Amino acid sequence: MRRALAKARKVAPGWLTSYVSPLGWCVLALGVASLAAFPALGWHELIVIAVITLVMEAAGLIMSLGNTAFKATLKLSERRITVGDTVDVDVEVANPGKTPTVSAEGELPMGEAHESFRIPALAPGHTKSQRVQFRAATRAVLPVGPLSIRKGDPFGLIRHEQSLSEAINVYIHPRTVRLNTLSSGLARDLEGGPTEQVVDDDLDFYGLREYRPGDDMRNVHWLSSAKTGTLMIRQYDATKRTDTSLTLASNPGDYLDEQEFETAVSVAASIGAQCLMDSRPLVSHVSTHDCQAHNPTQFLDWCSGITPDMDENPNLAANTLKTSPDASFYFFVIGSLGELERLRRIAAAVPSESVCVIFSVDRSQASSIRQYDGFTLATLGKLDELPLVMEALR
Repeated sequence: MRRALAKARKVAPGWLTSYVSPLGWCVLALGVASLAAFPALGWHELIVIAVITLVMEAAGLIMSLGNTAFKATLKLSERRITVGDTVDVDVEVANPGKTPTVSAEGELPMGEAHESFRIPALAPGHTKSQRVQFRAATRAVLPVGPLSIRKGDPFGLIRHEQSLSEAINVYIHPRTVRLNTLSSGLARDLEGGPTEQVVDDDLDFYGLREYRPGDDMRNVHWLSSAKTGTLMIRQYDATKRTDTSLTLASNPGDYLDEQEFETAVSVAASIGAQCLMDSRPLVSHVSTHDCQAHNPTQFLDWCSGITPDMDENPNLAANTLKTSPDASFYFFVIGSLGELERLRRIAAAVPSESVCVIFSVDRSQASSIRQYDGFTLATLGKLDELPLVMEALR
């Protein structure tokens, strides 16, 4: 009995609030108080108030009754989209039982927005389909669902709510542009990729050329030399493995406004996605969060959830070097409010044998490239200029 009472005490508050709203309890309390006060005060107005409130509660209770044993499924046209794209959500509500259901109100949360629609009464075995469409206005990891139904009175006094489906995350990726990435790193590496440079000593055979004084005789291709009667030297495509570290400043104090921050996210996303498309190892950093993605989709999913961090370490290289101490390339992306002296300190912490490029997003400035001691500063006015800047850096 004690266990039953203890369980009832835990369950009762949730059960009471799930069927009777706070407004419903207030109206009920007003009706009971008016009825109790009538014998003492003798005001007939109190009887009127008591009757009206109690009738409203009884009507709400009656309207919340009925079979609502629905089953629902959510189908999304896309789970991964870019800012500005549109997603269709197909909601299918079915009556799997043997008795008809009553009509109810359906509600589908999409992030902070809620889409409401009417679910009609369904005969046994029948279904109702509803299509909801929304446009991705901002970058985010957006939960769609769970779909819930509500049955009750129009005043919201009595309600019967039921969740019918699980929430599904939609990844809204930042806008990106295609790039030509930079080449730097360990030469003659088995895991490296070919570059546009032709050299006399590497792993990836390119072709032959005639001997020139000073060439290493170990590179002579003797079979071709015997056929042509001229010494022929082997040539190779230069191969390099480029390990890239990409760090994005997430402190709002580094940016003029939210739009500038979103542009910086797009710049970082474009660079990182292109590195992964070129099969180059990439480690990304935002504040204290790291990502070692293996493909562009995984990386862009991570970019969708990037949020500002007021407590970020001003020295962006501090957290970067903990996980990427030996990268070939260090990319840093920061806003227009980052001071040059601070950028110098960040670059000074990077290993001297590595390449350091800092991108400063500043919509008020024209795109430019400046060379400083130990790093290159590239100023970007807008995202669409990033391919030209990267080409110039090459």
